[in-house]
Amino acid sequence: MTTTGGFGWAPEACTLPTVERPLRLAEFDDLFATALRGQQRLSATALRWDLDPAAEAVARDLTSRESECCSFFSFGFHLGDQSLRLDVEVPAAHVEVLDALARRAAAGIGS
Repeated sequence: MTTTGGFGWAPEACTLPTVERPLRLAEFDDLFATALRGQQRLSATALRWDLDPAAEAVARDLTSRESECCSFFSFGFHLGDQSLRLDVEVPAAHVEVLDALARRAAAGIGS
């Protein structure tokens, strides 16, 4: 897999304009810093994020926009009484992108 624009999380398949990529990355970083409570690697191609339920609207908006430019992502939301679970999946060909996102999430938890 070849990445573009110096962003390890953005493969050539990403249609987000290069100039907008730092802004999108900052949005994910903000979500991780403010709402991510935990992360679990379910498999090579799947992650689970436990988010503050108050961040649901922001997370849904962000993942919806991310799916538009990187259609290989699959995002699934599961709302509980006191929790919001977000499952993130990619095809095997895009595991490197998921790995990069997992590293950013781990670095951003509670920062």
